Amino acid sequence: MDLKTATAIRRLRLVSAPEAISFLLLLVCSVLKRTTDFNAVPVMGMVHGVLFVLYVIFWADAWNRAKWSLKTAALYFVLSVLPAGGFFAERMLRREAEDAVIASRARKEGVVGA
Repeated sequence: MDLKTATAIRRLRLVSAPEAISFLLLLVCSVLKRTTDFNAVPVMGMVHGVLFVLYVIFWADAWNRAKWSLKTAALYFVLSVLPAGGFFAERMLRREAEDAVIASRARKEGVVGA
């Protein structure tokens, strides 16, 4: 994996968890808006919207650079629209990056089959 691909995946990974947290907080704010006088939906909606747009931009970049299959790209996109999906995406992206580092080290050491 080249540096630009690793960077694209890292950016997507780093925005995944905050995007998931903002989504969950937006859901909580929506419930509180309907049950109390507390209304933080406009603020949380904007925060979540910005993080979601960043996620989609970083997702498209990572898809382009990592040459994911349509199935893999669709999975990462679907995870972005599920309330806690960003946590799963972050974990999967971390594992993908770690596997790429291991494969790169194996190639440098001349291990057969890497």
